[in-house]
Amino acid sequence: MTTTILALDLGTQTGWALRGSDGHIISSSESFRPQRFEGGGMRYLRFNRWLSEIAQSCNRIDCLYFEEVRRHVGVDAAHAYGGFLATLTAWCEHHQTPYQGVPVGTIKKHATGKGNAGKTEVIAAMRALGHPVTDDNEADALAILHWAIDTQGENE
Repeated sequence: MTTTILALDLGTQTGWALRGSDGHIISSSESFRPQRFEGGGMRYLRFNRWLSEIAQSCNRIDCLYFEEVRRHVGVDAAHAYGGFLATLTAWCEHHQTPYQGVPVGTIKKHATGKGNAGKTEVIAAMRALGHPVTDDNEADALAILHWAIDTQGENE
């Protein structure tokens, strides 16, 4: 059995990559845009439910890694990230799932060799590993997953 890992690029469009207990990797991105006529907290409730559905689909998540962002372009992005991070860490604590943030530069350097690589370079690096990436959020999640597998003893 292989360690089940979930890697997330948190945001309104959350990228995710999951390595199941069979070693198979799946990935995509999920939208948590606020919907018409819903309160501001509903996106976080939907995110919480989505995390539970992912965990249930693979029986359990052994560990979770996420992109740790220290600087945001805008106030709205910073507020959204903070809400997703709070929801994620509370979910992990409740489900006793170990979690760790990974700095953006660390992820980019591991994926591309450059800590300041752009979105297109990360996408290209993940495609070179055989992943049919559809957007930069999914590419970032895959890069986090590969970083965890390669550097954190998550190769079992």
